[in-house]
Amino acid sequence: MPWQGSDFEASFLVAAVWGCWTASVPLTPTTPNPSDVSAHLCPWDPVAPLLPHSPQSQPVAIARGRLWFHPNISGVEAEKLLLSRGQHGSFLVRPSKSCRGSFTLSVRRHNEVAHINVQNTGDYYDLYGGEKFATLAELVHHYTGQRGGLLREHSGAPVELQQPLGYQNPVSERWYHGHLSGKEAEQLLMEKGRLGTFLVQESRSHPGDFMLSVLTPRPEKADLQPRVTHTMIHFQPDGKYDVGGGVQFDSLTDLVEHCRKNPMVKKSGTVVQLKQPLKATRINAASIESRVQELSGPTDASGKAKQGFWEEFEMLQQQGCRLLYPRKEGQRLENLPKNRYKNILPFDTTRVTLRDADDTVPGADYINANYVRSDPEKTAHGPGKVYIATQGCLQSTVAAFWAMVHQENTRVIVMATREVERGRNKCFWYWPELQGSQEYGRVRISNLAEYQAQDYCVRELQVWRPDQEEPRRTVKHYQYFSWPDHGVPAEPSGVLGFLDEVNRAQSSMPGAGPVVVHCSAGIGRTGTIIVIDVLVDLIRRR
Repeated sequence: MPWQGSDFEASFLVAAVWGCWTASVPLTPTTPNPSDVSAHLCPWDPVAPLLPHSPQSQPVAIARGRLWFHPNISGVEAEKLLLSRGQHGSFLVRPSKSCRGSFTLSVRRHNEVAHINVQNTGDYYDLYGGEKFATLAELVHHYTGQRGGLLREHSGAPVELQQPLGYQNPVSERWYHGHLSGKEAEQLLMEKGRLGTFLVQESRSHPGDFMLSVLTPRPEKADLQPRVTHTMIHFQPDGKYDVGGGVQFDSLTDLVEHCRKNPMVKKSGTVVQLKQPLKATRINAASIESRVQELSGPTDASGKAKQGFWEEFEMLQQQGCRLLYPRKEGQRLENLPKNRYKNILPFDTTRVTLRDADDTVPGADYINANYVRSDPEKTAHGPGKVYIATQGCLQSTVAAFWAMVHQENTRVIVMATREVERGRNKCFWYWPELQGSQEYGRVRISNLAEYQAQDYCVRELQVWRPDQEEPRRTVKHYQYFSWPDHGVPAEPSGVLGFLDEVNRAQSSMPGAGPVVVHCSAGIGRTGTIIVIDVLVDLIRRR
């Protein structure tokens, strides 16, 4: 089921995740000092091609970027960072201060920090006598998560690399795409850009440096498809940025702004003109504060343009219109009365199918509900969170709802609506009164207890099928009251606390199936709650 939440909910989602991050992790933002730039950068020398790096060789946390590389900190600063923000096994990599071109791997071991030299010969990386690797990322991946002795101190004590300590992006500009690979940059620019579209990403072949990628015409064959031109941006030990000689800049922003005003000419004759940025929507968790500030401001100096949050929300809306996955089951004549809204239907590929339905009744296996997985590449329940997003019950769909809950072994239900809001029916009352018991289809429900919290109510239900010999299952039903229709809660901490309670309940029941989340339509508040929970979970795990 596509998420089509409001712009208010989109902004609240970011605010909630930002609130969780700033409340749990101390930030150490660095603000570049702007400088007046008047020099000209023409012509530029060609740079070495970007070396592709195979993502298949990386675990999830590493494959999505070198979150562990800190390009401009000393050994003392690394120790302070690891001891204040890390835990046992946290690590980072930084340029070596004593050997230019090499690196230092700093790892927290309980209340101490070990520093390990990483040699860069120009041909390979190694730990001065260990195995040799083509890239720094491959070396880090090899030793990450390995227990029992791949890395040892001189005393013989093992050094375990368990989780990287995230690095805050050097800039919050929306043209900065962080840990994008060269191939991914080319694909993005070719698919979404036009001549002059540009972005900046980290260099994977030269840790600590960056790559400026621009969609340029082919000077010799103007009628052919444009190509992507890459230019290396070097980060110097003194904190300056340059392109291999000539003028140096105090920040990436200064360098890029200068290049936008002064077209570059490569030795090949290619004119590299930066016209419009390809704006990124993926960021490191540690950079969320600066990104919120960036998105909260106008898109140009006039202050008349729409804000970044509006732009990103509109992009999501347009993307949703293009992703026209089939929804034929919900459009079948026998299933139309089961949909609360005729245009909000589940995708056929991810819808929940009622397996124990009567095959002789057309549409008996249908319910307006979709699986939502935190890892969309997984097609079955397993590692990673799984949710079911569904609509608020109609009187005619209550039996199907409980059949789904029983079938999926759901132990937690999140209801983000009241039964009636502003005089309109939002969800049919689908559970029995306190201390009551009722049968819905083939499933019986007992309401054992109810507990009132500040913003929500918790009901302890028992669910079972009398026609089957099975133990009764405990199901926690959480109804959140403080989310107004067509609006958002006054502040995000209430939702974050609510989700903490929901997750504790889910974790307390081993083998529990997907969490069922619903509001009225099943796309606004439902989608926002699921996405907040996924993002907060990612922040805490990485």
